[in-house]
Amino acid sequence: MAKLVILTHGMTGRTHELKVDKTTIGRVEDNTFQIAEPSVSSHHCEVLLRGSEVVIKDLNSTNGTFINDEKITESVLKPGHTLRLGQVELRLENGAAATPEAPAAAASGAPAPAPARKPEPAARTTRGVSLSELESGGRPPGFDTAAAFTKKRNRVGTYFWIGAIVIGLIIIVLLIYALSLAK
Repeated sequence: MAKLVILTHGMTGRTHELKVDKTTIGRVEDNTFQIAEPSVSSHHCEVLLRGSEVVIKDLNSTNGTFINDEKITESVLKPGHTLRLGQVELRLENGAAATPEAPAAAASGAPAPAPARKPEPAARTTRGVSLSELESGGRPPGFDTAAAFTKKRNRVGTYFWIGAIVIGLIIIVLLIYALSLAK
């Protein structure tokens, strides 16, 4: 089963298994996977399971969604790739991968072959986050947060003030006109 593992210091090791076709990630509680961190938008992105692919779709987040430091709006996330939401980094880990022959056999009505036994490993395989990744914080040195994150502009407020000024000027002109007629 595929899962997202948080790499960012302070939340390291926190995981979320991708069990359903659509998982929402964001800062507020109504998301499937809540990450309560200020640089993560309230509804930051969606994780869509399309067959064997994991697709990440940005939900117009303030600080952007990145896969391996490349900004995306919608893209496939592969096991081992790094997903960055604001200042939070996650990695996609894939548990037992399904074999491509199994869906084809099930569709043809033929009995599925018995899964092949894996040989016992001679040495213990490592999983999760290494100590060096924990110490480094998962981010390359020299990451400039001031240039990467900006606040969205409120255009509605700007339009409101422009409209208020125009209406105020019209009222003043009408008052002056009315006073000049009264004389």
